[in-house]
Parts: sequence; structure tokens; C-alpha cells
Amino acid sequence: MATKKAAKGSPKSGSKTSPNKAAAKKTASKASAKKTAVKQTAARKTTAKKTSPKKTSTKSAADKTSSSSTKKSSGRRYSPEASKSVEREMREMHEGKLTMGRSGKKVTNPKQAIAIGLAEARRAGEEVPPNPNE
Repeated sequence: MATKKAAKGSPKSGSKTSPNKAAAKKTASKASAKKTAVKQTAARKTTAKKTSPKKTSTKSAADKTSSSSTKKSSGRRYSPEASKSVEREMREMHEGKLTMGRSGKKVTNPKQAIAIGLAEARRAGEEVPPNPNE
């Protein structure tokens, strides 16, 4: 077998790759490039299909203006006194002095401190929205 290879190729062609192999590599790379291009366009097409057209609202301009007039004006939800009680509880929590009700454990979560401050403000009769859990 070794003798056949030596007989077939000349010294010049032995050092370089044959033109058939180079052509095969080029066509293989072109084919893989085409496959990736097809995949990319397919991906683009699928994302385009997923988006749906925006629906137009059926409300007229008169309905929109009347609904805005029935909206409540933006005022304070919490009274200044309520914010002061929450601030006091937060300061106690940071100092490590704030404790829970019956258990007496220290409060470490700021959300708990806020809840305690709002509960105290409700008991004092200050202007605070009702508790959503009750």
C-alpha cells in the first residue's frame, strides 16, 4: 500500500492537500453554515409568531374622562403621627430593644417593625388604612 501512495503522488502534491479534499472541506463548511442560517431564520420566525397584536380598548373618550373624575384624589394615606410611630419602632429595632408581643423575642425583620408601628398607630386612633389581614 505504501508503494501505491508513493507512485501516485508527485513530490509537490505530497506536501499539500489534494484539491478534492480541500473542495470537500469547503462544501462541508458551506453546508454547516447553511444549516445554522436556516436555524437562525427559523428561530426568528417562531419569535415573530408568538407576539400578538395589541387589542384596542372599546371605551370612548367620554368614559375615560368620567372614570378619572370618580378617582380619589391623591392624599396622605398615613398620618404624620403614624409615620413617627413607625420611625420610633424602626429605631428600637436597630438598637436591639424592640421585642415581639407575648414571646418577648427580639425583632430583627424591618417589615415586622413596620407592622408593629402601624398596629400601635391604629390602636391610638391615628389615620392608617385598615390591616389587610384582618
